Amino acid sequence: MNIDKEIDTRGLNCPLPILKAKKALSEMESGQLLKIVATDGGSMRDFKAFARQTGNELVEQQEVGSEFIHVLRRR
Repeated sequence: MNIDKEIDTRGLNCPLPILKAKKALSEMESGQLLKIVATDGGSMRDFKAFARQTGNELVEQQEVGSEFIHVLRRR
């Protein structure tokens, strides 16, 4: 997977990971991939809802140790 941009939201709680992702996506072109690394357990649910509400595609979610990785494709 060719990630175009990555943001680190470790240590931040809702809604900050979503807000940072929204800002990063606004600076990207359609079709580009954004990877978000988070430690907030609620981010799994939050990014599913965010993708549904904004029309961006949630390409992948995974839990790696105590971190949550989310990959979004810009609409």
